[in-house]
Amino acid sequence: MGLIVELLQQMSVFLVIAYIFTKSPAFRPLTSESLSYRHKLLLYIIFSTFSIMGTYFGLPVQDAIANTRAIGPVLAGLIGGPVLGLATGLTGGLHRYFLGGFTAFSCGVSTTMEGLVGGLVCLVLLRRGQAEQRFNPRIALLTTLVAEAMQMVIIVLLATPTENAVHLVQAIAAPMILANSAGAALFMSIIRDQRRMYDHFGALFSAKAFELAERVLEILGEGLNRNTALEMAQLLHRWTGVGAVAITDREQVLAFVGLGEDHHLAGNSITSPLTRRAIEQNQTVFADGVRELYHCTISSQCPLSSALVVPLRVDQDVIGTIKLYEPRRKLFLNINRSLGEGLAALLSEQLVHSRYQEQKTLLAQSELKLAQAQINPHFLFNALNTIVAVLRKDADQARDLLLHLSRFFRKNLKRTTDVTTLEEELDHVRSYLYIEEARFGDRLTVTMEVDPTLLNIKLPAFTLQPLIENAIKHGISQILEPGEIKVTGRYVAQGVEIIICDNAGTCVDHEQCDGLGLQIVDKRVKNLYGPGYGVALNCQPGEVTQVTVSLPAPQRMEEE
Repeated sequence: MGLIVELLQQMSVFLVIAYIFTKSPAFRPLTSESLSYRHKLLLYIIFSTFSIMGTYFGLPVQDAIANTRAIGPVLAGLIGGPVLGLATGLTGGLHRYFLGGFTAFSCGVSTTMEGLVGGLVCLVLLRRGQAEQRFNPRIALLTTLVAEAMQMVIIVLLATPTENAVHLVQAIAAPMILANSAGAALFMSIIRDQRRMYDHFGALFSAKAFELAERVLEILGEGLNRNTALEMAQLLHRWTGVGAVAITDREQVLAFVGLGEDHHLAGNSITSPLTRRAIEQNQTVFADGVRELYHCTISSQCPLSSALVVPLRVDQDVIGTIKLYEPRRKLFLNINRSLGEGLAALLSEQLVHSRYQEQKTLLAQSELKLAQAQINPHFLFNALNTIVAVLRKDADQARDLLLHLSRFFRKNLKRTTDVTTLEEELDHVRSYLYIEEARFGDRLTVTMEVDPTLLNIKLPAFTLQPLIENAIKHGISQILEPGEIKVTGRYVAQGVEIIICDNAGTCVDHEQCDGLGLQIVDKRVKNLYGPGYGVALNCQPGEVTQVTVSLPAPQRMEEE
């Protein structure tokens, strides 16, 4: 009984060492499923040290040593696999062998085998997809129990004289099996609990970081200005708990929240050398408050002593900074430093995205204006000539034409968005065609066969009018016989097709007929719905010219 108590006392020393080890920065990467060679080497050194110390602190019993040496090799094998367990066991075994005694060889062999046993258990768990069970204290207890029992058998088989070996095993078997098994289980329990704490806080921090990032991106969607900068600074200050947060552009402070806000005022020019250095050198600047102090250039009574200044970049150009501060007598946490740098990178990406969206919007507006410009000049000239001619014969019809012309141009002027419905587009086209039918008289017939369920689908504004205008300009106006234009809207396997077909068949030269109007329509459809959609032109000379606008099915549009 006394031997058991002494071994448990010895084991408690190792448990204290194990607890201290799990609190060190070296512990964190050592418990993942995949270990690098550098991490395995570190584990080998740590557990070999435990094994050797277990021998040194052992208790002399009948010219042998009762010890807790087995804990190191078994745990090394359980965590790192057979190779690491075997290497650790061999190191501990060789050390025991050179200490001498009638059990030197048998203990050296058994210690090596104990490391191998731990490694084989690890291998079985990994192959079963139960890697997490390596850190189960019950598994550690059972594995060490089996390993220690095997050690007793090896001592009886290999140690000489056998009679002495049997007497030794009778004296030390129960105490060593109990002490080593309990010690391995407690050691693994400490490791498992520390891992769970890391995982818990890591998950908690990640969830909060995602929440913070999402909120910041919502704010930054309106661009970087004083209002959005103030909202972001308040959010960062509340979430990080740092002493103060500031956001600047290249020349002035946009927002400042926290300690020192009585003299660090929004709108002030940037005077801090740290901020200037971060902007000019395009790099993060950190004054930790120990090796390098933050010195306020505005007030000697400023409570802030450490600062992190992270540049905000757009296309590698610095457009401003995020600054986190801590007061005197408070260390700047590494987690807040990592958070500040990560948020700056995130905001920089969002600013690039915002700039891209702004440029895309401007491009869409330019294309819309260009489409309007393509329509207005020559159509207005032809319409006015038509109205003048009709006025001499039928004043009522002339009045109707003026109303349709007015309605047509009013819709042009009111269209400030890039997207409209098919119903609105067809209504716009009817006003245009009313005037063209008056102009051509019996030489132009237009029919429309559009599935009513398609009227609410979305498409770029000014999609159909330029295509119908092309059909008249390059088709109907070029032939002597009556012209027909048919507009069809239908479902197809790939989605939806809107077809403008004329009976002229004059667009043999596609480059002449596929002018700027068709190019703009095709590009705008592709920009809205992707390269799988757009405008296709097909001509059978002297018979038919067909322009097909391909769009996604309504459910796909909703997803877009």
